[in-house]
Amino acid sequence: MNFDVVQIEAKTVKTDVLLIFVFANQKKLDDNYLDLDCQLNNEISNMLKNGEIDTDFGSMTIVHTLGYIEPRRVAILGCGELAKLDSKHFRNLLAENFRKLSNIKTIETISILSSPKVFEIFDDFVFGQLTSEAALLGLYKFGKYKSVDNSQLHAVTKFILIGFRNKDLIEQGINSGLIIAESVNFARDMVNDPPNHMTPTKMALLAKELESFSDNLSVEILDRQEMLDLGMGALLGVSMGSSEPPKFIVMRYFSDQRKDSETIGILGKGITFDSGGLDIKSASGMRSMKGDMAGGAAVIATIKAIARLGLNANVIGIVPATENMPGGSAQRPGDVVNTMDGKTIEIGNTDAEGRLVLADAMAYAVSLKISKIVDVATLTGAISVALGDQFIGAFGNNQEWTDKVICAGNEVGEDMWQLPIGDAYAEQYKSNIADINNIGTGGAGSIIGAMIIGEFAKDSSWVHLDIAGTSKVTKNSGIQINGATGVAVRTFVQLIKNSFDNKN
Repeated sequence: MNFDVVQIEAKTVKTDVLLIFVFANQKKLDDNYLDLDCQLNNEISNMLKNGEIDTDFGSMTIVHTLGYIEPRRVAILGCGELAKLDSKHFRNLLAENFRKLSNIKTIETISILSSPKVFEIFDDFVFGQLTSEAALLGLYKFGKYKSVDNSQLHAVTKFILIGFRNKDLIEQGINSGLIIAESVNFARDMVNDPPNHMTPTKMALLAKELESFSDNLSVEILDRQEMLDLGMGALLGVSMGSSEPPKFIVMRYFSDQRKDSETIGILGKGITFDSGGLDIKSASGMRSMKGDMAGGAAVIATIKAIARLGLNANVIGIVPATENMPGGSAQRPGDVVNTMDGKTIEIGNTDAEGRLVLADAMAYAVSLKISKIVDVATLTGAISVALGDQFIGAFGNNQEWTDKVICAGNEVGEDMWQLPIGDAYAEQYKSNIADINNIGTGGAGSIIGAMIIGEFAKDSSWVHLDIAGTSKVTKNSGIQINGATGVAVRTFVQLIKNSFDNKN
């Protein structure tokens, strides 16, 4: 997919379709569209004035140009009320309509002539980034296992942007959006991959390959014996039922040489298939469990993004990767495991395994003296009951750090809702024979799961993101395509940008 930025008259651009924008209650075209409209005998102006063009958000009206101008079609996108148009809605608007246009088999090139009203909201960099993100995310397809890959039989291959104020900025924005969106799609690919292919070993290999993107990045893969030497009994306990060896993935990206620079740790649950273990899931409950490594995929994809962007940052990404399977050697309900930091955990339910692998990952991060940590996991079904598929559940032990994470999510359109944690809930996961149990005795399942992970954060500022409800969708909408969403990658990239004073 190619992007060109040109400063020529739109009527002369050879393209299958030219996109322009109108807003709610608009009766007159913007001035920069008038010459184009004049060549079409004022057809668009007349349609707009007569109410034949829907200006509501998400609408699209296509006008065939019949050879009067070089663009074969003009597509008028309804943007709704100007005051309500933000980056999330604009990105989704573009993605949805790019997808509609891509379904027309004769459209391979899409051109965009922006409106001055759009540039009242977004600068050139942001406009370029939103456009390229919308294109790559909205037109994403996963067809690698089809014997005939129909996704490649027809595709939009080129976008042309016309009408801007600063060519350098818009090109920088396009490039940034491409890198971020390609990284999100990298995470989507990992999560969509079947579990017999996306094993812990495959995740580790993909992470190791990222070293080629930056001299500032090094990747270390710990094997079972090295985990045993470190005392990671919680992670190893989860792995006992599987013939696939566990992998502990550590990615170190260091480019900020300032003496006072902090290090951010991002941790992702990497359960490549979750059967539930001996507390086995139902058939329907197990069917989507190849996606239980979405948190780990997000962390690996984030490291890829920041390495390619060349961000000024110090980040350590950690992914404890394993399967959770039943078997003769599988972990049992009632077992007690030792964690890396010395705490013991009674196994109340083998299907509460995410908090176990993240307990050792958190202890490892703390041992590296990382002061600010975010973990991301498809941790609990309870978060879907509480928040559905629209909000990420956020929990934290430091409000300032929690606010920064939530703010980064809001900036990129990955909305979060903070839920409480508190000592009263800790009573629910006490154990009579160990330091803690891995499940609670009552409700508040998402809170209990988060707090168990938080037990291992010690003095580090820590945020937990539960993405069980937002890691996948079942239908196409905006930038989201049926399947994995790649959620949290864009949040992490924005958080890292904000934390290390990176421009744009």
